[in-house]
Amino acid sequence: MTDPANPASAAARRHWPSVLGLGFMRVLARLPLPWVRALGWLLGTVLHALAGRRRRIALTNWRLCFPDQTQAQAQAAIRRHFVYFAQAWLDRSWLWEGRPAVVRQRITLVGEVDALKALPTAVLFAPHFVGMDAGWTGITAHLEREFCGIYAEQLNPEVDRWMAQGRSRFGHPHIVEKRDGAKPMVAALRAGKPLYLLPDMDHGLRDSVFAPFFGVQAATLTSLPRFAQLGRAAVVPVTTRIVPGGVEVRIWPAWAGYPTKDLQADVNFMNQQLEHMVRQHPEQYYWVHKRFKTRPPGEASFY
Repeated sequence: MTDPANPASAAARRHWPSVLGLGFMRVLARLPLPWVRALGWLLGTVLHALAGRRRRIALTNWRLCFPDQTQAQAQAAIRRHFVYFAQAWLDRSWLWEGRPAVVRQRITLVGEVDALKALPTAVLFAPHFVGMDAGWTGITAHLEREFCGIYAEQLNPEVDRWMAQGRSRFGHPHIVEKRDGAKPMVAALRAGKPLYLLPDMDHGLRDSVFAPFFGVQAATLTSLPRFAQLGRAAVVPVTTRIVPGGVEVRIWPAWAGYPTKDLQADVNFMNQQLEHMVRQHPEQYYWVHKRFKTRPPGEASFY
């Protein structure tokens, strides 16, 4: 039994749910993929029903980006989004705990793979599609070069350890702590290590400019063109798509003449290209984030 007055016992009580959760994911990693995806469908359906706040955020984002759709169409799309979201979350079980051969078999790289291999270095523009963790795992598992990734420490130590180990399991990647700032990332780029960057979230006005996304002004980080400029690197988009057999990771052509000397034009172009990518598989984009949270002066909140 645990002693309520013992700090170690109190810590154990706080962390036992995460220990059980990680144990569940390790068991899940051994199941056939259709079983994992079926559980994801069930979890996504339950989350859609219970997570009212996130459902409303996702629906607001969808209606802003696809104003021509009916309410019924929007609601159906968000139901599918929650299923994809849950399936991608459970996919982390086999991504980080499955046998390496299984992981490589389930993740397929398509598109400009040979062109990426030949580039001296690159900033990989990896938008927040729900399968983004599989994107990182796929390129580090399939390509024989050292990539640079950014990691933000998690509050729960067990989860933090699991996620850090999972994202480092293939290819001996160069992992930079987010709190360490831009210097080590630029150094990695100049050393020929492609940087996996996810700059398409609303983080407020700091290091951001407003740029249209689906016709709506969105606070958008300027890190993509800045890192490309500082690292003398090409920009190569990388997107992920959940498919029945696993995850498809698409390497898009590098952007010619990018970045320019016009930061606003570069961010506008990034959002324009992102919009094109989202339209390919819209339900798999990360709609549960308040993408339009920060508003220009005088504009009311959408949420």
